[in-house]
Amino acid sequence: MFVVSLNYKVPLTEIDQLQAAHIEWLKACYADGIFVVSGPKKPRTGGVIIAQCPREVLDARLAADPFAKAGAADYDVTEFLARMTAAGLDEFKEA
Repeated sequence: MFVVSLNYKVPLTEIDQLQAAHIEWLKACYADGIFVVSGPKKPRTGGVIIAQCPREVLDARLAADPFAKAGAADYDVTEFLARMTAAGLDEFKEA
């Protein structure tokens, strides 16, 4: 499982212009079962994604993000093993 921290590199006015395409990209990643949860940071300096897939799949998806294609965000990826979860999230536990 991965935590992805997006950090904006451009003003929010540029991010806002890319937002609709970014949301469509997010929806496709959810539909394909890759993303578990995501949302913007507070304050709005980027976003966070929790993903469950092979690293090479994640890297390919991140490269296809409209933010990445426009050079509008950097991505910091951290892999971890989900050993404990809240009730109802057992499907995400890893050995």
